[in-house]
Amino acid sequence: MKLTVRKAEDLSKLQKDINDGKKQIDARLNYHLNLEFDPRGIVGDNYDDQNERYYGNPDIKGPDAGHGTHVAGIIAANRFNNVGIWGVANAVKIMGIRCVPDGDERDKDVANSIRYAVDNGAKIINMSFGKSYGHNKIVVDDAVRYAELNGVLLIHAAGNDSKNNDLSDIFPNDNFAVAGGGEAGNWIEVGALSWKSGKKSAAPFTNYGQVKVDVFAPGVDIMSCEDNGGYVKHSGTSMAAPVCAGVAAVIWSYHPTLTVVQVKQIIESSSDKSLKKKKVIIPGEKKKKVKFGTLSKTGGVVDLYAAFQMAGTMAGR
Repeated sequence: MKLTVRKAEDLSKLQKDINDGKKQIDARLNYHLNLEFDPRGIVGDNYDDQNERYYGNPDIKGPDAGHGTHVAGIIAANRFNNVGIWGVANAVKIMGIRCVPDGDERDKDVANSIRYAVDNGAKIINMSFGKSYGHNKIVVDDAVRYAELNGVLLIHAAGNDSKNNDLSDIFPNDNFAVAGGGEAGNWIEVGALSWKSGKKSAAPFTNYGQVKVDVFAPGVDIMSCEDNGGYVKHSGTSMAAPVCAGVAAVIWSYHPTLTVVQVKQIIESSSDKSLKKKKVIIPGEKKKKVKFGTLSKTGGVVDLYAAFQMAGTMAGR
């Protein structure tokens, strides 16, 4: 885990940064790295049965719904109430599914959450979570294939460890582990863009990869909704992924006949390539630079306007 110390605007901002850092460390110690932490009683399943499907409860808030609320707000915050922020998409419904309790990201839960979303009408699944190991990747791969067969787009956050995903694993991912391998055609991996220009254009924390990451989207100091009302800024590829999901939702809202492969192609092909040849600091480094275009497969940043135009052309309108 990397902690970055930044110059604070004032004392209250500094205190907030300290409190946020403490919260992250406490979560790591109490949940993520605590081998004795076992919340499966809440879920109510037999974890030894990796093929078990029907378990859980309707509580999606849990002890802390801040992350999911912030992500959902980026996609779909009300554009017409003259309060707060505008979500990327204005004609979308959010299906809230809590598949990752703090410190307990299980492949079985991820797989069942994907299947549940598909079976209940989801067209786009935003996955702002991830880990560096896979316990039972095949069960997740099967769910990803199920989503692909049903024309559902999966959008996944690339991770916040300043790592090259081409060289280190992050799960879930679009590479199938079963015989024959291959990649999912309904998957977009998203890195985080900073609001800073020039050499600091890539978020310092974002994971990247010219093979494993498809495109970048804004992910630093993103203002969105808090679970108990109000608005707050958060940073992460968790914030970049829903920006991309919102763009996909806009495309499908106007052009519902497009296939999942076409929507993926539109988002990636229409991405803004203006930074592609610019030198930027490699995430995690202090001075070493590379061309921005080497940080992802497309070398681009999600562009709603360009994507909408391309979608209209592809749909024949």
